[in-house]
Amino acid sequence: MLEAFLTLPKNPPHVLVVGDIIIDHYIWGESERLSPEAPVQVVDVKDESRRLGGAGNVADNLIALGASVDLCGVVGADGGQAWLFETLQALSIGTSGILVDPKRPTSQKSRVMISKQQVLRVDRERKEPIDKDTCAVLLEKARGLLEKADVLILSDYLKGVLDTHLCQELIKRAKAQDKIILCDPKGKDYSKYTNADLITPNKKEAQMATGVEIVDDMSLKQALSHFKDKLQIATPLITLSEQGMAFLDKDLHKIPTIAKEVYDVSGAGDTVIAALAFCLGLGYPIEQACHFANAAAAVVVAKVGSAQASYAEVLDFLQKHHHKGQKVLDRPTLCALLQAMHPPKIIFTNGCFDLLHRGHVEYLQKAKALGGLLVVGLNSDSSVRRLKGNTRPVCDQDARAFVLAGLECVDFVVIFEEDTPLELIKALKPHILVKGADYAGKEIVGSSLVQEVVLIDLVKGYSTTSTLEKIQNRH
Repeated sequence: MLEAFLTLPKNPPHVLVVGDIIIDHYIWGESERLSPEAPVQVVDVKDESRRLGGAGNVADNLIALGASVDLCGVVGADGGQAWLFETLQALSIGTSGILVDPKRPTSQKSRVMISKQQVLRVDRERKEPIDKDTCAVLLEKARGLLEKADVLILSDYLKGVLDTHLCQELIKRAKAQDKIILCDPKGKDYSKYTNADLITPNKKEAQMATGVEIVDDMSLKQALSHFKDKLQIATPLITLSEQGMAFLDKDLHKIPTIAKEVYDVSGAGDTVIAALAFCLGLGYPIEQACHFANAAAAVVVAKVGSAQASYAEVLDFLQKHHHKGQKVLDRPTLCALLQAMHPPKIIFTNGCFDLLHRGHVEYLQKAKALGGLLVVGLNSDSSVRRLKGNTRPVCDQDARAFVLAGLECVDFVVIFEEDTPLELIKALKPHILVKGADYAGKEIVGSSLVQEVVLIDLVKGYSTTSTLEKIQNRH
């Protein structure tokens, strides 16, 4: 499954998010005593922060993955509105679809956090539907933005923006334009999401909407079938917390979770729908999109507060939890992965590594022993021919990369087309550059870009050239 996501998308999808925009406000503090006025904790506030929540958090997650995003919704004419517009514009999220309604407050959820644990939440909001005039203007703006979108997300938090009329008008227009439609539903009545491509309720929400108690695969399929048959949802999906997620096409499919550490589940549903939209917008099949979304959710629940998972972080997570691992990566993907991993030390070496022999292996083992992540830059076939003549390489670049990746001491292999690894070194930013001891006294390409250059003694009597000469002499 990992291999499907190893190439960074060149043309990321454009997503329109319509829904309830919320500010997630965090009050961070410490508590060492109870109040003398009531049996409650006294919080000594150390810090406060604000983050995008609701549909804003969905948009933020999409931006983190690399998508282009427009956001539609309604905010109040208050201090929250100013912060929201400033934050959204800094993230390059389109704000032309956001309306200011002075009769409503900007929705805000304030969470009191003590030692990374949420102890209290205070909500400031109005839940009644937006008025008809505001709804008409919002619908017109959303229709215009839908023209350039690949995917439509309806992010419903029951704060009054997404009524049946607006949802159905947008779904109808999106289907006519062959857009992908995803809904994160709320409440008991899901009729307003009829004809969407995918919905993502959690288990509790699905039980409330269908009246089906989900206790096993049979009842799970029954709940999903309700959405498919009654609402004509092409691919109904239910998130199952620590059990992963399940969706229904012709059959029931269950995707197990891969989360290892859970600090805070706030916003995890936003991450899931954003990741699904991102992958489906790129053309991935639903099962692969679910695996990616599971990994994205695992990244964010290991953080505190509403959080985001970048493409590189998801790739790193999949890499770490992939049974065999994937070592041969292209340059952009490896750069993104290293950025996400933040290894304390990157060791780099390069070469042709044609007909891998004992000298190569001992050299690489000694490089790895320097204590870090060992990245091997491998000359491409065309690069080897320019350096060593038309009779080389004996083994093509894919075969050479495969053999190198099979060595336990090698963490990653990246093929480069240039005659020297200079551009690759600039991109990867290694800490240590390793070369053979035969480079002593010579100019070493890239040496000025690293913290340290280490020369390693080569095993005498071993080289590709001598191996080829032995083979030719026998014939």
